[in-house]
Amino acid sequence: MKKTNYSYIGIAFVILLFGILFVPKIVDRITNNDIIRNESRSDLAGDKMSVDSDMAFIEIDGKPKKVPAFSFTDQNGKIITNEDYLGKVYIVEFFFSTCPTICPRMNKNLVDIQDEFKDFENFGIASFTINPDYDTVEILKAYADQYGVTNPNWHFMTGDKEVIYRLSNEGFNLYSAEEASAAGGFEHSGNFALIDKNGFIRSRKDEYGNPIIYYRGIVSEAEKVDDDGTPEEISKLKVDIKKLLNE
Repeated sequence: MKKTNYSYIGIAFVILLFGILFVPKIVDRITNNDIIRNESRSDLAGDKMSVDSDMAFIEIDGKPKKVPAFSFTDQNGKIITNEDYLGKVYIVEFFFSTCPTICPRMNKNLVDIQDEFKDFENFGIASFTINPDYDTVEILKAYADQYGVTNPNWHFMTGDKEVIYRLSNEGFNLYSAEEASAAGGFEHSGNFALIDKNGFIRSRKDEYGNPIIYYRGIVSEAEKVDDDGTPEEISKLKVDIKKLLNE
């Protein structure tokens, strides 16, 4: 007669008891998402993880400044509003197609940024003409083609002059004006505004902790500095776009 091996019987009993008591609880926790898997690096690379960044909000009277509502026609004849940009990080500029001075430099820098973020569907650019009497849909389409615009979220917009100027000077505080003595007949800021996915104007902070508000759009990243020794800010803008894309 074989001797009964009580040690094996004891182990089997413990395993059976564990299954009865704990397996249903583990299954229940997984079902209710209480257990979080440890992902590998390759798994995480494909995930979109949002985190708060150190980017400042531009505040007016203690409230974060949001992009005003707008509605204009783009280079493809499509009506574009501020709501078309919700969920996207984007840059704002004011320009005109016959500008003989800063606009070509600004838009070459924007093409550089466009190419840097070509794989991001939630990145865009909003270009508003300050000479809508001349800059028709057809003119803006030719202008976009000339500069090699490929981002479907880059809209060159035209519309009512008064509304555009109000958007520029009051909505964004980016100066624009008709000026007969200026080259091309217009004056405007060479700065870019950066907008987050929720439509708020954002920027990095300076060494004193204050928002820089806007980014210089005239000097290219390759140039480093302009003739006056003013450093470029395109490289900083690229870094900050990435931060907002990850928010």
